[in-house]
Amino acid sequence: MTILDKILHEKRREVQDMLAEQDVRQEARPARPSLFNKLYKTEHLQVIAEMKRASPSKGLIAEGADPVAQAISYHRAGAACISVLTDSHFFKGSFEDLAAVADNVPIPLLCKDFIIHPVQIDRAKRAGASVILLIVAALTEDELAEFHTYALQSGLEVLVEVHDEAELKRAIAINAKLIGVNNRDLRTFKVDLKRTEEIAAIFPFDEERVLISESGIWESEDALFVADAGASAVLVGESLMRSGEVATAIQSLQVALPRVVR
Repeated sequence: MTILDKILHEKRREVQDMLAEQDVRQEARPARPSLFNKLYKTEHLQVIAEMKRASPSKGLIAEGADPVAQAISYHRAGAACISVLTDSHFFKGSFEDLAAVADNVPIPLLCKDFIIHPVQIDRAKRAGASVILLIVAALTEDELAEFHTYALQSGLEVLVEVHDEAELKRAIAINAKLIGVNNRDLRTFKVDLKRTEEIAAIFPFDEERVLISESGIWESEDALFVADAGASAVLVGESLMRSGEVATAIQSLQVALPRVVR
């Protein structure tokens, strides 16, 4: 089994638990700004800053980290969006983390998880997310289309994650507006920033879509590389969680974008 296979196996068990205890109540929460609007015509690389305690490849990254304190520091440092990992088994996150962050910051909020069932989308919205992640590699074509439509109808934005040309075509086929390229292969967890460059070379920038580079971003040179390729934002977790100076780290990634005609 690949790492992704192991994660999805555990996720199917979690979904069964959610279905057994499903709570359909929705709390009234303030609307959040659109992440797409924030990214579409930005003049500098935006940062989606992630609350991340652990990962399957790195183990513990920031055990015991306070999601609220982390989110507030990200917001004050100028992050465009905050991503909260809600997977408990592999990433040590929770929907309680997401809800706590939602109560304390006003910017777009991404529920970062391996979504394989609509009940997870309901749970994300109830906890306060304004954006969810759909990973093409984890879903069939029908599931991807169904969950994308369901999330949009629920008032959420959707970040669709791809890793290669075939997955990009699937994202475009469902008219995804926010498309992330994961520089980390979810089957091996190896990272290569050139993945962003390869996807950007075939990305339809003229179709009102934005490209987000995910994983492997550590310093301004990395930010410049993906910005030059065409990314409008980066999703950054580990390097920010390990940084002792969040504001400095985020600002070092907010590099000027080359002029792109849209």
